[in-house]
Amino acid sequence: MNTTKLTRKTKKNTEVLNDYKLACESREASLLGRKEVFMGKAKFGIFGDGKELAQIAMAKVFQNGDFRSGYYRDQTFMFAIGQLSIQEYFAQLYAHTDVAADPSSAGRLMNGHFATRLLDENGDWKDLTKEKHSSSDVSPTASQMPRLVGLAYASKLYREVPALKKVKGFSVNGNEVAFGTIGNASTSEGMFYESINAAGVLQVPMLVSVWDDEYGISVPKEYHTTKGNISAVLDGFKRDKKHAGYEIFTVNGWDYEALIDTYEKAAAISREEHVPTLVHVQQLTQPQGHSTSGSHERYKSKERLEWEAEYDCNLQFRKWILNEGLADAEELDGIEGEAKKSAKEAKEAAWKAFNGSLKIDFDAALASLDEVSEKINTNIDELKSIREELSKTVNPIKLDSYRAVKKALRVLRTESKSVKTPLINWLKNADETYFDQYNSKLYSTSKNSALNVEVIDAIFDDGASQVDGREVLQACFDEALKRDPKVFAFGEDVGKIGDVNQAFAGLQEKHGVNRVTDTGIRECTIIGQGIGAALRGLRPIAEIQYLDYLLYAIQILSDDLACLQYRTKGGQKAPLIIRTRGHRLEGVWHSGSPMGMILHSLRGIYVLTPRNMTQAAGFYNTMLKSDDPALIIECLNGYRLKEQIPSNVGEFTVPLGKVEVLKEGTDVTIVTYGSMCRIVMDAADQLEKYGISCEVIDAQSLIPFDLNHAIVESVKKTNRLVVADEDVPGGASAFILQKVLEEQGAYKYLDSKPTTITAKEHRPAYSSDGDYFSKPNIEEVFDKVYDLIAEADPENYPDIY
Repeated sequence: MNTTKLTRKTKKNTEVLNDYKLACESREASLLGRKEVFMGKAKFGIFGDGKELAQIAMAKVFQNGDFRSGYYRDQTFMFAIGQLSIQEYFAQLYAHTDVAADPSSAGRLMNGHFATRLLDENGDWKDLTKEKHSSSDVSPTASQMPRLVGLAYASKLYREVPALKKVKGFSVNGNEVAFGTIGNASTSEGMFYESINAAGVLQVPMLVSVWDDEYGISVPKEYHTTKGNISAVLDGFKRDKKHAGYEIFTVNGWDYEALIDTYEKAAAISREEHVPTLVHVQQLTQPQGHSTSGSHERYKSKERLEWEAEYDCNLQFRKWILNEGLADAEELDGIEGEAKKSAKEAKEAAWKAFNGSLKIDFDAALASLDEVSEKINTNIDELKSIREELSKTVNPIKLDSYRAVKKALRVLRTESKSVKTPLINWLKNADETYFDQYNSKLYSTSKNSALNVEVIDAIFDDGASQVDGREVLQACFDEALKRDPKVFAFGEDVGKIGDVNQAFAGLQEKHGVNRVTDTGIRECTIIGQGIGAALRGLRPIAEIQYLDYLLYAIQILSDDLACLQYRTKGGQKAPLIIRTRGHRLEGVWHSGSPMGMILHSLRGIYVLTPRNMTQAAGFYNTMLKSDDPALIIECLNGYRLKEQIPSNVGEFTVPLGKVEVLKEGTDVTIVTYGSMCRIVMDAADQLEKYGISCEVIDAQSLIPFDLNHAIVESVKKTNRLVVADEDVPGGASAFILQKVLEEQGAYKYLDSKPTTITAKEHRPAYSSDGDYFSKPNIEEVFDKVYDLIAEADPENYPDIY
């Protein structure tokens, strides 16, 4: 054998044995993790045992710049690409709140949920071409799939849009592959099929791995999948000489050589040909069952358990190494021993660091209790009892100290503040620290936060003609597309016809099909396409044709986009703009205003409700200068109403969280937004004729809401409050009342009970009459406000009816 061949063989042998060690270490981490949960040192555990070999093979073809959108059993893969250490893995299991300890989530996500930090400590993008990446995992099954489409779609844009060649730090000519992983049972979800179809249509470099262990918790494959085989189901998606589609591979999860060969082929096709591939990894096992919540012995047959023991991928890997003569049993025993030792040491280091982080506050709480005990003459025994109970707590966590201090302060409520100062100071420091650890980073706090965008007023030239409102948006979008090559818009009917209301009319022809793009009818993956692209530095505007259709995507918006910055503690961002339209019109399915659902589900996404298209354009300009996601809801009946186009249509901004007084008044404050502004203004003009002066305030944005507390200042003047809203009773109106009455303290200035004017409890009926009798109308606003004033002054305002 010549020297070159000998060197190659030595390298191969070393690689194989290193892979075996990693597989053993990862397995040991799973075994130890389960024990930690049962010992009470962690709350819950879900592990990647049984999937080690396939993930090692996949990691070999994962390159710098590539992205993973995956499944909570991918620990071995994360170890293999060097983006997770075993100590960090256990830090997440213990919920260590230090980003340095748990870079994925700073203790905010349960174990097995992985993310790499795409942003620096200032919230600015790192150079994404220099490292391997994982988008932040989500638990709801198949929810990783829509985002995966967008991660792959970004590569297509970086390759095909000429102007993006000049954009640095995000892509190398679109060569990056998006790797997705999913369990076989989760392929039953509609999101999986929608994502598979979307990627097939788009022809993007996406490699999906299905980890198939034949169960979904206790439910076997025959209940999940037609034919019991997902690759057989997807056979129609295969490409051929006439039709674009997928390359689909099947491989057994215990076959080391076949796995490596399969992933090399699949990744090469996706990377070089820019087409989607799917690897169905079959005959996998799950030695510890689904999670620490139960045992798989309850639902798996004796025969199945025996098969799983024999075809465990690590055991089969060991047998293959021995059969190939790459090592003997003694050497492999030694590797297994080293793996157990290193995994245990990593676990112990993580536990020590976690406890060390708790000990500072714990010791300080005990010291504060001791200090106060020395200053008091009463309640000493009760205080000592609290102190003793705290000191004897086994494996104390933060809430133990916090509860003890609060309990002590209740006991000391009659003591002077000076006596209680040590405990009060401890509590104040704890509140600040714990807010940062558990409640921060819901929205961007970087210099590019939407709240930091400079306010630039709209400029209107003298004598400028009035145009349809949709032309204001068209001019705004045209300027945005010219200004920044990273901006692109897509959605149903957005491309060729320029959206159903013509705000993008002519812009596809002007800027190209990749910048203004049609999609299929698939709201869930339209949003996912936007999330993934935004994660890779692009500035997508994703259109959901009608506000009612947001229901198709509410889960992805809520579980993925809304909490992305929060669940990574500022480690990732996706500044996606979701464009939609709603409010006034006719019919059950095209004119809804489910604002309460949106407000309660989408904290973490700004919710902007412009009353006209000029205000909407200002919001688009604001958000395109920021790094926050936003939902912008245009008025469905406003596209043909006349407005002036500002001369600085591509530059002016509308600030978030700032209300606008549309009409000053003295008798009643009416707060509204969106299409209701015109109705309320018309009613206010009619009320003026009867001596009732209304102050009409447009909230403009619901999240954030009136940051300057201007509404309470109005209520101080009028002493009456009306909230007018097109949502169902208790929808957005309840949200607004909580903000104004509780947060702003306006209840102190009311002389009458607050009043809400809302839609009926059902969706609007068809026709103009259906709209009139389903949603608030001018006469209803008039009557409600009149009755409010009449209650205080019945002599001057007698009953009308």
